[in-house]
Amino acid sequence: MSTVGDRLQDTARQAALALPDVSHGYPFAPGLDVYKVAGRVFLIVTDDPDEQIITVKCEPEHARAQERGYASITPGRYLDKRHWISLGPGPGITERLVTDAVEDSYDLVAERLPRRDRPSAR
Repeated sequence: MSTVGDRLQDTARQAALALPDVSHGYPFAPGLDVYKVAGRVFLIVTDDPDEQIITVKCEPEHARAQERGYASITPGRYLDKRHWISLGPGPGITERLVTDAVEDSYDLVAERLPRRDRPSAR
């Protein structure tokens, strides 16, 4: 079953907040809910009701495959389009897909942190 916009965003928020050492706030603009690990962004949730998307970090090859596989996954909004993707509601966008995308993004960012800054194992 596909996920609608507000549920997509809620799912992403819940997945992010379940991860260790996550902080969030609105450092860029009031409508961009930003989630970080050790000060590094791994998820942006757009609060605009007309554009209910989330943006996550993604390996470039995997990002291109996701974009080809789902019409509502596009190159990342606001960030480097090679390393970030945006997911919107649409066919095939499930809660599991959203949760996996958030967790993968977190892992990508966390593994590139200096050892001393990495969160405790999850």
